[in-house]
Amino acid sequence: MYYVKLGATGLDVSPLAIGAMTYGDPDRGHPVWSLDEETARPLIKHALEAGVNFFDTANMYSLGSSEEILGRALRDYAQRDEVVIATKLRHPMRPGPNGKGLSRKAVMTEVEHSLTRLGVDYIDLYQVHRNDHSTPLEETLEALHDLVKAGKVRYLGASSMPAWEFAKARRLQREHGWARFVSMQDHYNLLAREEEREMIPLCLDEGVGTLVWSPLARGRLARPWGEARSTARGGSDGYADLLYSPATATADRATIDAVGAVAQARGVSRAQVALAWLRRQPVVTAPLLGASSPRQIDEAVASLDLELTADEARTLEANYTPRHDFQGISDDAEMEAIMARLLPPATA
Repeated sequence: MYYVKLGATGLDVSPLAIGAMTYGDPDRGHPVWSLDEETARPLIKHALEAGVNFFDTANMYSLGSSEEILGRALRDYAQRDEVVIATKLRHPMRPGPNGKGLSRKAVMTEVEHSLTRLGVDYIDLYQVHRNDHSTPLEETLEALHDLVKAGKVRYLGASSMPAWEFAKARRLQREHGWARFVSMQDHYNLLAREEEREMIPLCLDEGVGTLVWSPLARGRLARPWGEARSTARGGSDGYADLLYSPATATADRATIDAVGAVAQARGVSRAQVALAWLRRQPVVTAPLLGASSPRQIDEAVASLDLELTADEARTLEANYTPRHDFQGISDDAEMEAIMARLLPPATA
């Protein structure tokens, strides 16, 4: 395993990260595909043994259970200073006022809860899990800065939002001397390249590293066309239906077929090809892998040795058709309604 810098920082991270949304108590998360602690721990250990030092979760994943499982496993299998732990906040954690969002109260409350669940004294990368338009941006940014100054957080990151909002946030941080967002966690893969229009050029110009969620398009790039629903998660993932709509099915199928052709010619898996394509993009620091088996981790690590040719990359990119950018939704009521349909209800 080799390591890379996270954007313009001095932080060394593996060029693959484990996304821990997959791990959580099924009774507090997704009962069909959440992996309980007994199943998740060997996967976290396997990733560590492969050299992965970067782990990403969120307070909302299985209502905190993901943080608990990840924290206990890392305490048992790794040295704290040798791993990079990232988590997020923004979405509902309990009913009633102040149970969600990015107000100063919410930021200060949720960081303490995450520290407790993870069992650590500090969080390496604390990320806003989308923007919160009901709170003044300056309030959020100053609260996050105070966490850095207090030593509870080492670095700050953001996730999917319009590029102009991210640029505004970075400008305010610079003007006020606040700790800046050093990373952007965005939706980017061979089936979803809308970030190439504005966000990726912005991140390249500003020295911001990107952490890619759904790098395999919810598994669509890892298997032949028509098998997207062949797994437990694929068959029950309503969020994926929003991300990959029938409107681009023809182009998506052509791209997936191209991935299969390159994989067959190279004698590697489809996942390796899709991940190798991401590694060609200079702004990508690490894809987030929701690995549910040791084989998936091994394939991801093997992808680091696969160098695609320019001709292969053009073949993979040739059929892309622009799609509706779901992450561009800026209306908070609409976003909350969508998340309410897709997430388990928060409990006290």
